[in-house]
Amino acid sequence: FSCALLALVLVFCGVFGVKMDVEFKGGSMITLAYEGDADLNDLKSTISTELNKSNLTLQTGSDISGNQTLTVTLPGSDTLTTEELDGLLATLNEQYPDNAFVQNEVSNVDATIGKEFMLKSIVALVAACVLILLYVAYRFRRIGGLKAGSTAIVALLHDMLVVFGVFVILRIPLNGNFIAALLTILGYSINDTVVIYDRIRENTGLYGKKMSLPELVNLSINQSFARSLMTSITTCLALGVVCVISVIYRLDSIYSFAFPLLFGMVSGVYSTICIATPLWVDWKNKKKAPKKA
Repeated sequence: FSCALLALVLVFCGVFGVKMDVEFKGGSMITLAYEGDADLNDLKSTISTELNKSNLTLQTGSDISGNQTLTVTLPGSDTLTTEELDGLLATLNEQYPDNAFVQNEVSNVDATIGKEFMLKSIVALVAACVLILLYVAYRFRRIGGLKAGSTAIVALLHDMLVVFGVFVILRIPLNGNFIAALLTILGYSINDTVVIYDRIRENTGLYGKKMSLPELVNLSINQSFARSLMTSITTCLALGVVCVISVIYRLDSIYSFAFPLLFGMVSGVYSTICIATPLWVDWKNKKKAPKKA
């Protein structure tokens, strides 16, 4: 199942590509306040024509004052000039006078800065994985901590792939929400794995000489399953409510974080039970092939 999932994500990446937001690719981000209802499709067509750009994305939300906002993202190496911005505002207010568009904020990100931010984000993810590996290896050193940590990292990579796949398949541009979702999944998923490893360590002292390793691990998983399931269900329910509210109020920036994270939570339970611990058992039981004479 995991291999099929990996293949599906890779196929989507190869066929449709991976969309990058301004934070990673560079470009401009304009935040406009407006009133009333707005048709995003019409607005996108108008803005594309005015700025002569076809790869822009629109997101609705609200500012700290409760005003409705429209965020226009224009990834690329070119940034907006003051004249282009003034012309855009004039056109929007001319064609949609009832919406009363007002400029809130404009951010221009150089492509070099975007690549630097992306590199730092990758370094943060790698550092988190390394620290998790060292922590698990030390904490469970009596039951083969390095192997346990390594298989836990494999499970975490699987979970991050799931989150990445949701962004790719739903055509959500990779941005700061993507990195935040990955780091959040790392914490939740490793927590489930550590709980099961703790139970394995306890049962090793109780049944180590009475059970084979697969039987002992299977017992530990069954004993921890209800706890892991209920914790994940509770978290997923909360995320589900956040997703529904973000859809109702058109809070796209929140939705693009909560919805992929929801899939990551489900993947975290699956990977702990079906990837991390079975791989660890296989590694522990692996015997060297007899040498041929």
